[in-house]
Amino acid sequence: MRNRDAAYWLFLTPVLAALILVVIVPLIYGFYYSFTNWNGLGTPDFIGLKNYIDLFTDKGFLDTFWFTIKFSVAAIVVINIIGLSLALIVTSKIKSSNILRTVFFMPNLIGGLILGFIWQFIFIKVFGAIGDLTGIEAFNGWLSTTDTGFWGLIILTSWQMAGYIMIIYIAYLQAVPEDLIEAAKIDGANTFQRFRHITFPLVAPAFTVSLFLTLSHSFKIYDQNLSLTNGAPYNSTEMVAMNIVKSAFTENDMAYAQAKAVIFFVIVAVVSLTQVYINKKREVEL
Repeated sequence: MRNRDAAYWLFLTPVLAALILVVIVPLIYGFYYSFTNWNGLGTPDFIGLKNYIDLFTDKGFLDTFWFTIKFSVAAIVVINIIGLSLALIVTSKIKSSNILRTVFFMPNLIGGLILGFIWQFIFIKVFGAIGDLTGIEAFNGWLSTTDTGFWGLIILTSWQMAGYIMIIYIAYLQAVPEDLIEAAKIDGANTFQRFRHITFPLVAPAFTVSLFLTLSHSFKIYDQNLSLTNGAPYNSTEMVAMNIVKSAFTENDMAYAQAKAVIFFVIVAVVSLTQVYINKKREVEL
C-alpha cells in the first residue's frame, strides 16, 4: 500500500506542480493586481476597488459584454442544433458516414485566425460578387454593419465548432440500445416519437457536456473576432476578450484589464456551473 501511494504521488506531482505554477499562481497574482494601478512596468500601488467601480460605469465594456452574451446564446443554440443534426445523419447507416464524419470535423482543425481570414474573404469578396451578379443587396456590405458582423461571427463559429460537438453526440447516439429502437418500431412509434421518448433521454448527458463546451468557448472567443471584424464597425462587434486585450496591451492599463478579466471569469464560471447543475438534474428526471 505504501509503495502504491508513493507511486501515485510520484506521477501526480508533476501535474500538480504545472497546475499550480501555470494556473493557480497567475490567478492569485492577477486577482491582486486588479486592486492596483499597475501598468505592466512600474511598481503597483494599491488603489482598492477603484478599477471595479470604473468597470461598472464603463459603457464600452458593458456594451461588449452585452454583445458577447447575445452572441453566446445564439452560438450555443445554432452549434448544438447543427452538431446534433450532423450526428444523426452520420449515425443513420449511410454508406459515406465515415467520410462525412471526417469532412464535418475538419473545420475544427483550422486555427481561429485562419478561419477568420477565410470567412472574411467569403463575406466580402464572394458575397459581394454574388450581390453584383444577382442584384440582391443583402449580399453586399457584409461585415460593414453590426447585424451582419454578428451573424458573420455566428456562421464562422458554428462552422468551426459543429463538427467537434457532433463527435460528442455520436458517442452517445451509438450507445443507444438497438433493441429499444426496434421494439419502438414494432409498437408503431414513428421517427419523431422514437427520438423524443428513447433517443433524447438517453443522450441527455451529451447535452450537458456540449452546452458546457459551447458556452465556455463562445464567451472566450478572441482570435476569430480579431481576424473577422476586429470589432468593426466602431467596436460594435467587439467581444469581451478583445476588449480586455485592448485595455491591457493597447492602453497599457494592465490592472484595469485584470479587473475586467476577474469579473469575466466569475460570470463565466457561475453561468457554466449553473448550466451543468441544471442539466444534471434534468438528466435524473429524464
